[in-house]
Amino acid sequence: MNDIEAWAATNARDGQQFAHRRSALYRWSVGWITVGALCLALGTTPARGERDLALVGPTIYPAPGASVISNGIVIVRDGVIAAIGTRDDVSVPTNADVLDCSSFSVTAGFWNNHVHLTPWRLAVAGWLPAFVSASEIRAMLTRYGFVHVLDTGSLPGNAVRLRTRIAQGRLVGPDIRVAAGSFVGPGGSPFYLWPLRLPELKTPAEARERVFRTLDAGADGIKLFTGGLATPDSVVVMDTDIVRAATMAAHERGAFVVAHPSNSAGARAAIEGGVDILAHTFPSDREGSWDRSLLPRMKQAGMALIPTMKLWEYELRRAGRDRGTTERWIQVAQDQVRAFVALGGQILFGTDVGYMREYDPTDEYVYLARAGLSFAQILTTLTTAPAERFNAASRTGRLAVGMDADLVVFDGDPRVDIRSLARVRYVLHRGRLVYRNNAKPRE
Repeated sequence: MNDIEAWAATNARDGQQFAHRRSALYRWSVGWITVGALCLALGTTPARGERDLALVGPTIYPAPGASVISNGIVIVRDGVIAAIGTRDDVSVPTNADVLDCSSFSVTAGFWNNHVHLTPWRLAVAGWLPAFVSASEIRAMLTRYGFVHVLDTGSLPGNAVRLRTRIAQGRLVGPDIRVAAGSFVGPGGSPFYLWPLRLPELKTPAEARERVFRTLDAGADGIKLFTGGLATPDSVVVMDTDIVRAATMAAHERGAFVVAHPSNSAGARAAIEGGVDILAHTFPSDREGSWDRSLLPRMKQAGMALIPTMKLWEYELRRAGRDRGTTERWIQVAQDQVRAFVALGGQILFGTDVGYMREYDPTDEYVYLARAGLSFAQILTTLTTAPAERFNAASRTGRLAVGMDADLVVFDGDPRVDIRSLARVRYVLHRGRLVYRNNAKPRE
């Protein structure tokens, strides 16, 4: 047994009850063995007790643009970062378990700001045992370093149930923020969700009432389809007065609003209606004739953009479109990202995973790099930008003493190959090891 396995075994959390066993001693023994085996199978470690964890030898990227620490050490204690620096600056405590990261890189934990908790193993989270959902969360999110996510539309109440289970320690997973409602204008339900019909907003007064009701049910923010793709060739744009009423109602409660635009008209309705975050680029306008005046207005309004460029390849491939069409869509999306970044606009990383059943985010990293973003800028979209946007920057988003121990350990140098960000080895969330990959390091 190596150090980290000893750490997992030593600090396994009690709580498994086996009432069908007659002997109390037998129940205790079987419970500990089962918890440990399940945690190892899922690649997770229960909450730590008194022992520190030392990540030794990695290249550390404390924050975008910060000085890189080579051959570093990170000490994790009680869920936070207790020390960080070079081997010359930081000593490994005698009571610490050691995780050898000498050939790896470390950053703060990642955010995915566009997910859908809709795969069936997550949709049943409120009714079946936690292990049913645990494997899906691992494959979809923690496997790739995502310890904070924004759900932008799931079955009513399900994302809130998952959030509650994770917060209570009944399920290992990321912090979840919920943008609920998925409201459309009359006739604006997306054709690709058929036969599901999304709730329609017909008047500003109705918009306010529905927003308040959604927030009262536990949502952190509101999702609007300011442009709903009603058919493959038509977009229903939400009335700007309704967008504005919904947004003002959300802001009165301190909540945010995310909008799905579909095209330039949908993006314009979001901007004029005061929306906070645009959930996609909008490359679908004919012949790439998107409205270039919109991005400066977004920047002036303080809006953020979630590009989701991998989604366009995924959708067009499924629709049987030719490669040339796909490349034109992605080129327009990259042009929008490039122009927005040049203006100083805020980009938030997101993939639409959950709706998109390809979980690997590598292509999104590559598309962002091809849009001209440096590693530091891409790391910003994954860490500090969403932490700032969602008022969490005092606790997470960078590596520093006193910050939550949200860390991603991965194989390779992202300054040389941005794909390295998806070659995840270990993930810690508030000091808890929620994912591990013991495969042989890449040569």
